[in-house]
Amino acid sequence: MFSAEVDQAPALPADLVAAQLLKLPEGQWYERKSGRIRARDLAVPLIAFANAEGGTVAVGLSDGEVDGVTPARTNEIRQAAQDFTNPPVRMRVSELADPLTQRTLLLLHVEPGEQVHETSRGECYLRVGDESRRLTFAQRQELGFDRGSAPFDGTPVEESPAGLDPDQVEAYQQAIRSTTPELMMRARNLLTQDGRLTVAGYLLFSAAPQELFPNAQVRVLKYTDIERGSGSSLTLADDGDIRCEGSIPEQITHAAQAIDSMIPKRRALNESGRFAGLPIIPRDAWIEGLVNAVVHRSYSMSGDHVRVEIFPNRIEITSPGRFPGLADPTNPLSISRHARNPRIARVCSDLGITQELGEGIRRIFAEMRLRGLTDPLYTQTPAAVRLTLSSADTVSAEIRAALPKGAMAVLDNLRSAGRPLGTGQIAELVGVTRPTAGRHLQALRDAGLVLWEGESPKDPRATWKVR
Repeated sequence: MFSAEVDQAPALPADLVAAQLLKLPEGQWYERKSGRIRARDLAVPLIAFANAEGGTVAVGLSDGEVDGVTPARTNEIRQAAQDFTNPPVRMRVSELADPLTQRTLLLLHVEPGEQVHETSRGECYLRVGDESRRLTFAQRQELGFDRGSAPFDGTPVEESPAGLDPDQVEAYQQAIRSTTPELMMRARNLLTQDGRLTVAGYLLFSAAPQELFPNAQVRVLKYTDIERGSGSSLTLADDGDIRCEGSIPEQITHAAQAIDSMIPKRRALNESGRFAGLPIIPRDAWIEGLVNAVVHRSYSMSGDHVRVEIFPNRIEITSPGRFPGLADPTNPLSISRHARNPRIARVCSDLGITQELGEGIRRIFAEMRLRGLTDPLYTQTPAAVRLTLSSADTVSAEIRAALPKGAMAVLDNLRSAGRPLGTGQIAELVGVTRPTAGRHLQALRDAGLVLWEGESPKDPRATWKVR
């Protein structure tokens, strides 16, 4: 779900609004609550959203129905942030009347916080997917370190909103169905309280944000050797240095086009069963790495830009700034949700550039493993994070040599399927007899590459899956 869908709902005909809000899945930027919820309990999702990138809580919806907020409780709900969050969470309240049930809905639009918020009891929460996750003391402390000051993308710039690219502003305004550019900018907190343009608004919608932020760009480099070299031995290709500028969405688009044209390819069977040139790194893996690098980099650091370096055997993506928030680079799959640039992340989600943070890293791992490549490697330096995507196969040359001819084709098809398959299904995919597929699978099992799951040796429902 894109967060813009929540904003689009109130623009529907009045009799369709509640149905749409009930249909939308809860997630990173949206949650439903019954109109009977206590104000004290409502503090939990408010705090979780504020400690992430903001979001919307629809109050008056429960179990697929409109239960509404009674007039007696409306004021209590409106004051929940003041009474039960510390420091008080900033939010806007929209009141909607459902003509079908004659009941009232409240939409609480939570802004991303500039400090760490907690309940009046000292409990801290963070929005992670569709959960308001309670943080441990150590996690709360780490979040506090990262939120030592207001997120940089919310600070003002000395530029007027009137100077933004009108075409990009209008396209986004239509995407979230806002009536005016100013209301659109305020809906995503791209203006300060006194109406000044923020860093996020400038980077997202300026035709040339590099005027104020020269290093807000992506540089795509291609090398002819696996080492960079230096001086006279520099291995940079003659046409292998492209700088991608413009707004953040434009940078990502131009960089993706450059990488597509530069990435080395190898001949292999594609999904249609024909030989074709396939990139050494799956596109979904490197595109996620690129988007994460641009959206979540540190824009307050003026010394460097995002770099994508393409080698014959790998891609390295370097992003200025260390991992934000609750991140352990030695265990990337454990990284919880926290965006350094909450406003930028939210708008990029509306535009379909990103989805839910945390998904991206898992998707990179999944795509690499699906192709049988080694796991992504994250390296953190004092000033940057580097993601390395290697084309090295997880199956060593020694194991490959020991496998019978045709066994790797069985393994590749099982990987491509992405789910457990029976012996007959695998034989059909590879185009061999069932006994041949069985022998190949047994060899792969002996090599520790696949697992067999079944009740007995003759179980007709037994399946094989990649280890």
